[in-house]
Amino acid sequence: MILIVDDTPDNLKLLSGLLKESYRVKVANNGRKALEIAASIPAPDLILLDVVMPEMDGYEVCAALKKAPATRDIPVIFLTGRADEADREHGFAMGAVDYIAKPVDPPAVLQRVAARISAS
Repeated sequence: MILIVDDTPDNLKLLSGLLKESYRVKVANNGRKALEIAASIPAPDLILLDVVMPEMDGYEVCAALKKAPATRDIPVIFLTGRADEADREHGFAMGAVDYIAKPVDPPAVLQRVAARISAS
């Protein structure tokens, strides 16, 4: 199962539409909901996580995921408009396995998700 976390409904719709043919997909429109879903059973196999969100940003969500024993091993791919080198470095330092810039390139997203799912 892939968990998509983004506060923009259009992004959730685009990504879930892209992935639902090949994967089970759950969506969350905020960080707190993402943490609830990630801690549920079965846990996601992969999380696509936006960085810029109100209340709890993606970096905070990732830190909470990596801190909790039940969720620390779930791979996280940041998917965000914040794509300069410092943002990417920060994302990888937080424990992300990949960093995809928006606007998304659908074939690239499918390829990177498939690579990560097969690696886990």
